This record gives sequence, structure tokens and C-alpha cells, in this order.
Amino acid sequence: MSYLIKPAGYKAILNLQQTELGIKKIKDFFQQNLSSELRLRRVTAPLFVLKGMGINDDLNGTERAVSFPIKDLGDAKAEIVHSLAKWKRLTLADYHIEEGYGIYTDMNAIRADEELGNLHSLYVDQWDWERVMCPSERNIDFLKQIVRRIYAALVRTEYLVYEAFPQIRPELPQDIYFIHAEDLLQKYPTLSPKEREDAITKEYGAVFIIGIGGLLSNGEKHDGRSPDYDDWSTPTEDGHKGLNGDLLVWDSVLGRALELSSMGIRVDKEALLRQLALCGAEDRKQLYFHQRLLNDELPQTIGGGIGQSRLCMFYLRKAHIGEIQASIWPEEMRKEALENGMKLI
Repeated sequence: MSYLIKPAGYKAILNLQQTELGIKKIKDFFQQNLSSELRLRRVTAPLFVLKGMGINDDLNGTERAVSFPIKDLGDAKAEIVHSLAKWKRLTLADYHIEEGYGIYTDMNAIRADEELGNLHSLYVDQWDWERVMCPSERNIDFLKQIVRRIYAALVRTEYLVYEAFPQIRPELPQDIYFIHAEDLLQKYPTLSPKEREDAITKEYGAVFIIGIGGLLSNGEKHDGRSPDYDDWSTPTEDGHKGLNGDLLVWDSVLGRALELSSMGIRVDKEALLRQLALCGAEDRKQLYFHQRLLNDELPQTIGGGIGQSRLCMFYLRKAHIGEIQASIWPEEMRKEALENGMKLI
């Protein structure tokens, strides 16, 4: 079911021409800053991969990939990528990238099963990044260090937007707040996961929630995560589990938390086997990606994705992602959005 949030009295600050200029400025500036902060080299990414190799991102395990037959490969099926979480790790191995360095790319995907709305589109565009790390960095402190570097680039980019468009005042706090999903549950035990995200992000402005994918004390997950890329099951020194998380900022236009990035330290051999067993997905061990990881052919990495359209939506104070990117929307939503000040491209 599609759902439209309609902020009372909403009116776009920038017109279409200014918006396109802002998008270009944001994308150019942020990716240069991200590359410098994390020492990433840009690479070219695939739009589709062969089905059945375990390379495509399974997301929550229920989303259907858009697929098509390839005539010259005997009608073998290819899938439009959901994301490049596992492809990037293969690429780091094949490019022989050394520790402390990594790659980033423009990822374009189609997610046909998305529930369309202000924040969700059929078309997904993000910066996918991955960096080689050493085994001794498999800890919460290293995860937080990388998150702070990404957040620093986010803060600098918001100031660039303010310089270009003084009518858009900076809103991000200077520091990001960290909390584990279990501690967040204890803080707001009567709220749903999304309501907890809204409450904590409204309080602090920018939050990184650690431990996405594992079961919490109430027997539920904060949110779903595939078992074969992020490590969400490794016990840590703080008594919790999980070396991954989501980065959220407070969206004053929509009055809710806005997830800009999902990221984490990737599974090693032990975490992969543990998580596949927890999810009843042990049959994946025979797939190409999983075999390479289990045979010690892939480096230890940390990585994630950062939504490009969502980032631009936040910085330019837009109420709908369709004001940033061209996509397909239900005609009823397009009409209702226009009546409420949101002109969808």
C-alpha cells in the first residue's frame, strides 16, 4: 500500500531549476568528501548480475528481484541489483585493495516490491562503499570511528547547501549520537521500532542505531537484515550483539526520522555460518560468493550504502523523494502530492 505524508502548509523552498542545481552541487561535493574521509577510489558498478550466484543483495529475504533472460547465454537469468553489498567485497578482493583503503560507486537499482511513499521509490540510487579492514578492527570503536567520518562529510555538505541557498538553514548537530537497538527498546518499551527511531532522532537530531538484524529481548528484530553481509550477531564488549547499524537524521519537513545510511562491519567466516544457521539459510553456503568467503578468498571489510536522493531530499528540505528523482508513482499519489505542494518529477 502506498502512503503519502502531507506536511501542513508545505511549500518547496527551491524551484525546479534551483533544485536541479542543488542536486548537482550536493552529489559532487559529498562524494568527494566521502572519498577523502574513508580513502575510497571510485569504480564502475554493474546494473545487473547473474542469478543464482549469491551476489545480489537479498535485503529482508522477501523482495523479488527484477530479472530477465539473456539470449546469448542460453536464456540464463540476470537480476537487476537490489544493492551491491556482496559485489563490492568481491571487487576489493579482485582489485587487491590494501587495508585502510576501499572503493565507492554509484549504485542504481530497481526494487519492485517497495511500498511507495514520501521516502520509498521503485528507483534506488545510492553511493555504495566498501573498505578493507584488518581483523583487529572488528569492534564497536572502529565502527563508530567510520560513522563519525561519514557524519563529518554530511555536516560539511549541509553547510555547502547553506552557502548556495542561504534560505536553507543548517539543522544537523555537530555530533552524532550512538545507541544500541536493545537500549533503544528499553528506553521506549511501548513504542514500535519506527516510533522509537522517531523519538530518539527528534531528541538528538542525528543518531546511529547499532545492532540491526538480531533478535532483541522482546523476541523481535529492530529491523530486518540479510544474514550474509552485515555482522549483526557477534557479541561485543558492551554486552550486546551487532557490528552494524543505521544512520538517521531528524527531518523537520516530514516531522520524522530519515534513514540516510545502512552500514556495518561485514561477516567473517564464523559470523556467516552462525547467521545462515539462525536464518535457516544454510543452503547458501554452496553459492559463489559464500564459497569464496568460506575459502578465505575475501578480505575483512566494512561498508554500506548512502541514499543519494534521500540525502538531496533532506538538504533541500523536500517533502517527497519524487521531487528529487524521476520515477513511477500511483496517479492518485501524484495528484494528491501536487495538491499539497509536492510537484513530483
